[in-house]
Amino acid sequence: MDWLQALILGIIQGLTEYLPVSSSGHLVIGQEFFGLDSGEGKLAFTVLLHVATVLSTIVILWKEIIWIFSDLFKFKWNDGTKYALNILISMIPVGIVGVFFKDTVEEVFGSGLLIVGICLLVTASLLTFSYFAKPRQRENISPLHAFIIGIAQAIAVLPGLSRSGSTIATGLLLGNKKERLAQFSFLMVIPPILGEALLDVKKIADTGVSASFGGISPMAVIVGFLAAFFVGCLACKWMINIVKKGKLIWFAIYCAIVGIAVIVLPNII
Repeated sequence: MDWLQALILGIIQGLTEYLPVSSSGHLVIGQEFFGLDSGEGKLAFTVLLHVATVLSTIVILWKEIIWIFSDLFKFKWNDGTKYALNILISMIPVGIVGVFFKDTVEEVFGSGLLIVGICLLVTASLLTFSYFAKPRQRENISPLHAFIIGIAQAIAVLPGLSRSGSTIATGLLLGNKKERLAQFSFLMVIPPILGEALLDVKKIADTGVSASFGGISPMAVIVGFLAAFFVGCLACKWMINIVKKGKLIWFAIYCAIVGIAVIVLPNII
């Protein structure tokens, strides 16, 4: 992988981590397009890109994060404590999947273009349903809804099934206000991604950093990380505004087109 490929993949990750179009699916498409081999080098690079986008979330939503922690350290039952509890509850499903079923999911579903295409079509359907459904609006996200949204996040480990699209669409179908959903969706993913990254970092450390990144040059690693971080900052702010305006139907159309393309084109070319 050269620095230009790393730049493009970093931009793809930064954009698609927040837009409801599946970052994992688009990374698979990008890697297939460049003809990059699978292996530890690609794993380490992918982990690095995910960490970069988590950092961009922290930068953009730092006020909300400080508010949560400041309320937590008051050791009282307040709004920040309730919010933190909902995030903790939302982590339960993805934690179960990550600990007990991650290897099975990767083995059964893999990351081929057919699976990506099918999951993109599922993402398109979910976004379409959430756009046309008009449930009664709820003021705050309840613990039960946080758990159900967490289940959506856990299912979205499949490549091509958008995490942000699944969680936001599920929240909308449950009747939660769109103004609160994007922020909650982005905050709830920070602990699981950092936890998964730590596990992968241990795996990387066991094989040695230079060996883990394989043939990826230090320049490519740095360029990819910075691209994912800076583009992620822009995409995070953009997506929050998009959700507030309720414009998710355009992403449904995009996911449907790309999903059909990655299913059909390999059989034609």
